Amino acid sequence: MTNKKYLVTGSAGFIGSNLVKALCENGNSVVGIDSFHSYYSRVIKESNLKGLSKQANFEFKELDILDLETCDIDSDFDCIFHLAAQPGVRDSWGVGFDSYAMNNVLGTQKLFEFAARSNISRVVYSSSSSIYGDAETFPTLESANPQPRSPYGVSKLTGEYLGAAYSRNFGLEVVILRYFTVYGPGQRPDMAIHRLINCAITGQQFPKYGTGEQIRDFTFVNDVVSANILASTASLPTLATAINIGGGNSTTLNFLISSIESISGRQIQIEQGGVPPGDVIRTGADTKRAKELLGWYPRTDIQAGLKLQYEWQLKSF
Repeated sequence: MTNKKYLVTGSAGFIGSNLVKALCENGNSVVGIDSFHSYYSRVIKESNLKGLSKQANFEFKELDILDLETCDIDSDFDCIFHLAAQPGVRDSWGVGFDSYAMNNVLGTQKLFEFAARSNISRVVYSSSSSIYGDAETFPTLESANPQPRSPYGVSKLTGEYLGAAYSRNFGLEVVILRYFTVYGPGQRPDMAIHRLINCAITGQQFPKYGTGEQIRDFTFVNDVVSANILASTASLPTLATAINIGGGNSTTLNFLISSIESISGRQIQIEQGGVPPGDVIRTGADTKRAKELLGWYPRTDIQAGLKLQYEWQLKSF
């Protein structure tokens, strides 16, 4: 098999750094870019990159996707994995949306423009289950009417529409992967599982929003990486194709709390709070399309994944 050359945006982040590692270990050449956005600590992202330092076939550039059109980066890529984004539902309200519009909308447009101008055949775009909002049916099909409940969800859906527009007008192949809550070693510090594990270890209080009966479909990071790699070469029915990537579980926050208490052997102290705007009651992916088009299915169950993440976080204390 011919080794390929890839561009990974957001390569210092949680999913991006794991993807770079897998691509390099498969013998491919990878150029990674990241702007070190201040949403969470640069130190964490630099630590992710340090883990990639032994990969001789990896080149990193500190670069903002907004500057892609004017920079001197190579353009001879077989595929672009576009993971760079401003994450988080709760910070996307009010003046905070300026950053989401800049990074998730304008930045994504710049990325598609770069790909089309450079005659790069395919972009794998990281989208989110947040585009569905409170879905009408579960498990949720890709054909469901998108109705995001947060500005963040709107920004990711806009990225999907931009990809479809570039497909129709320039023949760019765009694979849209809609992730359902990604977790595992390296997870961002703002996410619930990471914060729960930290609270179990330190004894700090965990702010629980609502009853704890809200349901999420959690997806282990290695499974998300696998989906990206498969999406880079899969035969697709349309130039722009959306595919759900979900772990295949229906997990409540209360279940997460009890599971992490069991894994850690420690009780988590709870601080009760209200439900913040933008949070949905339930998410759940129908992944038949992923199986049919990519040959993909989730391999890591929630209990095994939680244990791996707990062991990873425990090392930092």
